[in-house]
Amino acid sequence: MRTGSGVEVRDEAEGRSLGRTLAEKPAALFLIALMAAGSISLWLVIPVAWIYAASHIVKTTQPTLGPYLMILFGVPISMFIVGKLLYRLNGVYERLTGQDSEVRVQLPWHRSMRGEREVQRRTTVLELVMMISVSLAVVLFGIWFFFFAHAKLPG
Repeated sequence: MRTGSGVEVRDEAEGRSLGRTLAEKPAALFLIALMAAGSISLWLVIPVAWIYAASHIVKTTQPTLGPYLMILFGVPISMFIVGKLLYRLNGVYERLTGQDSEVRVQLPWHRSMRGEREVQRRTTVLELVMMISVSLAVVLFGIWFFFFAHAKLPG
């Protein structure tokens, strides 16, 4: 299946498009939604939750090193755990849909300039979900920063 942006997504196991696979298996769509929620939680929910927890532990305006270390170690460890869970969700998705282990995604920057070579790089559904969610997060951050964050510069 080729989209308007030049991205081609195919289910290599049966030669079907990813869209057809999702239409036939609603559980696969649910797993993709879980992967999307998990990927968003990686850079939004986890850091905010650790900062919130650390801010409620501190009782003074001059905290010690403890809360900073809690955030410094808690955020990456939590992200590692959620990343492992996302990897397992991707494995469940692959078994449910009968995919070999990867979907074929023809991204524009993976194509030869001459267009004569076959694609060597293969992308999993989880990688595709992560790319989309990171792109969306960057765009939303830019919108927030330029239009809604009204901080005054000193001077």
